[in-house]
Amino acid sequence: MSNHVDRFYAAVSAVAGHGDIKQRLIGAFEEHLAIIENDELPVVVRQEFIALRNLMTGVEPLNGEGRIRATVRKMSIFEADICARKMLEIYTDLVRLDDGLPDIVPLSSDDQPVVPPFLVKSANS
Repeated sequence: MSNHVDRFYAAVSAVAGHGDIKQRLIGAFEEHLAIIENDELPVVVRQEFIALRNLMTGVEPLNGEGRIRATVRKMSIFEADICARKMLEIYTDLVRLDDGLPDIVPLSSDDQPVVPPFLVKSANS
């Protein structure tokens, strides 16, 4: 799986680089992610990757243009941002799986920090 982590890291790095977001998105997907087969990925990220691939390849190409380029050309900046965020989300999920880290669970507002008794100021002081 480390190979997939490396591919997503390279894609996220390309998207975070300098230049037009659409050009960065095209480069990131074409150069690093397009060759990944859906069934090569762990089940927990497979559906997200399929959704990303569908977002990146949904438009029929014209005049010899590739499917990815045609799709991204038609995207709004907002839609391109969504694709970039999906890449980042899949990358972070793969890193967690690769490192064996548990999912990050947000703290609820009901959680109160536990203060050790020796740090609690007594009422008589």
